[in-house]
Amino acid sequence: MSPTSLKDRVVVVTGASRGVGAAVAVACAREGAKLVLAAKTIDADPRLPGTLLDTKRMVEDVGGEAEVVQFDARDAEQCDGVIRAAVARFGRVDVLVNNAGAIFWAPVADWPQKKFDLVFGVNVRASFALAHAAIPVMRAQGYGHILMMSPPFTAAGGVGKAPYLVSKLGMTLLAMAIDAEEKDNGIAAHALWPVTALKTAATVNLGMGTDAQMRTVDILSDATIALLKRDPKACQFRAWLDEEVLAEQGVTDFTKYRCVADSEPPPISIELIDPGWGARMGRS
Repeated sequence: MSPTSLKDRVVVVTGASRGVGAAVAVACAREGAKLVLAAKTIDADPRLPGTLLDTKRMVEDVGGEAEVVQFDARDAEQCDGVIRAAVARFGRVDVLVNNAGAIFWAPVADWPQKKFDLVFGVNVRASFALAHAAIPVMRAQGYGHILMMSPPFTAAGGVGKAPYLVSKLGMTLLAMAIDAEEKDNGIAAHALWPVTALKTAATVNLGMGTDAQMRTVDILSDATIALLKRDPKACQFRAWLDEEVLAEQGVTDFTKYRCVADSEPPPISIELIDPGWGARMGRS
């Protein structure tokens, strides 16, 4: 297998039942990867469209092959089970995409303890558990990519969402450490975050913006493919924004990702983490 191709690579995607996870899975399948789809939703829920079986069908529709693993991200043994299932089905794990996430925003005084535990359990703890299980497999192969869907470092955006931001930055810090610790073993780790809000069931349900303020999830899946097609031995950790990754590929026109064709979304997503980013970058 070429180090710069996803053909026949085994890609584990968490949170794969809908949204970004489903889009990443299908994009990887188009590149010839074999997919392990992990999430908690396997039965249809009218309140929240998308299941693992739906994503499996989409992967197969583009000629891909997928293993489905239902799991609770807060259970470390079940996280280990995702990696074991990948090895049992395909014999290896080349890529781990830690996309599963929980989101809640409120001032610190208004965070219920159960909500805090949920956000940390799904975001940073599960990312650790999955990476911990995948690294030995990747070491044995001398090849691996671990991607965290998490933002660049900043403390500026913490007001009103500090515990959530801490959990997401914890994922970024894990990626930074893994990249440095495992570089000699052929393993690269990255963090990736969208500049604008993306239209998913979560962002719609949370009222994070109108369609005119959002892009499609395809921009993040395209950026993911661009990162994962790099030779891990030639990579160096960076907390990427989706626009930055695509710009390095020569893509600077992002209009095709708009949810509303004649409306350019503002940098809502990165502004929530880093207020003032848009002004510094000359974005309105």
